[in-house]
Amino acid sequence: MRTLIATAFISLDGVVEAPGGEPGHRSSGWTFKDIEFDEAAYEIKGREQEEAAAMMMGRVSYEAFSPVWPTLDYFPQYNAMPKYVVSSTLKEDQLVDNWGDITILRSLDDVAALKETDGGPISIHGSATLNRNLSDAGLIDRYHLLVFPLLLGAGKRMFSETDKDKQMLKLVESESYSNGIQKLVYDVVR
Repeated sequence: MRTLIATAFISLDGVVEAPGGEPGHRSSGWTFKDIEFDEAAYEIKGREQEEAAAMMMGRVSYEAFSPVWPTLDYFPQYNAMPKYVVSSTLKEDQLVDNWGDITILRSLDDVAALKETDGGPISIHGSATLNRNLSDAGLIDRYHLLVFPLLLGAGKRMFSETDKDKQMLKLVESESYSNGIQKLVYDVVR
């Protein structure tokens, strides 16, 4: 069985939208505009790239990443690994041809079936809506969060407001950095 890992830059109030400067959000680029850079805080991002066997994202994140990531030299493992895009609307002819193997999954049932296969961890990038849906369906196994010391107010959130049963998490790794960022790694308790 494969492990599904949600990885995110997240504000203290739970917003995950536009951390890298994506257009449209009033605080776009919030991970670097007002936060002093501390290389140590991003160690987990390199480790994720080394440990993941595949990458997953929703359609919106795919459309944002696919024109850019294949050309970046600091994502060599991600660029080489298989990718899964969860979308009911994306068409096969809309996939880029310079980013390795890309498979479209049409439903959460398809994601659940993928988890049952052999292989290493699958890392979910971006994809706020997908993360909320996977979490609500009980499909996420681990969270890798870099929590930034700011409140953004409005924006897409990591977790839904769905009325569901409590879900316990077990903290398996944490660290605080000089710039106020906190690394929190949680396993989902089943």
